[in-house]
Amino acid sequence: MELIKPGTNIPFTRYRKTAAILSTAVNLAVLLMLFIKGPNLGVDFAGGTMVQLKFQQAVTIPDIRRALETVHLGGGVIQDFGERGNNEYLVRLDKASAELGALGEQVKKSLTDQFGSGKFEMRRIESVGPKVGEDLRFRGAMSVIAATIMMGVYIWLRFEFRFGVGAVIALVHDILVTIGALLLANYEFDLTIVAALLTVVGYSVNDTVIVCDRIRENMRKVKRESLETIINTSINETLSRTIITVSTAIMVLVSLFFLGGAVIRPFAFALLVGFFSGVYSTIFIASPVILLWEKGTRKR
Repeated sequence: MELIKPGTNIPFTRYRKTAAILSTAVNLAVLLMLFIKGPNLGVDFAGGTMVQLKFQQAVTIPDIRRALETVHLGGGVIQDFGERGNNEYLVRLDKASAELGALGEQVKKSLTDQFGSGKFEMRRIESVGPKVGEDLRFRGAMSVIAATIMMGVYIWLRFEFRFGVGAVIALVHDILVTIGALLLANYEFDLTIVAALLTVVGYSVNDTVIVCDRIRENMRKVKRESLETIINTSINETLSRTIITVSTAIMVLVSLFFLGGAVIRPFAFALLVGFFSGVYSTIFIASPVILLWEKGTRKR
């Protein structure tokens, strides 16, 4: 199935300077947000205890806070969770409890005294100590960095060094764009988001491999054309495959985002942004880096 007619020649590399300026500005903005605002860390990384509550009737956050006065929330946070009107809330406590059963019973008793028995449901309760949270945070960041580097090494060994450099730069761009979108959407960063970032890395590399493989094939077949022409031809030849693949994935992710519930929504959102960014970076970042590398080599 071909969505793009054979012989189509869209000059993608002509827009490489505009894409480079745009991508650099976006990445710098994300880095500034990380240093100034910082990510909204979930319990997995920040430590503490989280309780998810589902009420049968409409309640307000002040009502829940008054009911949990005996639990000593301190600097804890209560926030809406899920769709508006679902009466679901997340209660985050700064302290971690080694005895989740005891804490759960304490929360349950306080809410029962305020709202009555059977008027609410404790859907989950999680607790992570501060040291464990710090260790998970470090390991999560290292896993994303290691995956990015190893994917670049894989592209290098399979093709050439310049292909590997282009892949790494494109992957860094995709990760930063995804992180920036999560910051703007105010989603929490937890182990689920780390899994999403690793999935984005794998998907972006898969798309890059397809394009690089076609570039290498055309470099062997068409030796009279310039590298820029070969890159444009290769991208156009694989464009139908790229559109069909990403469209199929996007349809699934859109379904997860709207129908999968609040727990899976951050994961689906990260993949949606990352997959779009992966297609963009393969065409407008990884491929132009290969071209720029050759021009730099010729000048030497």
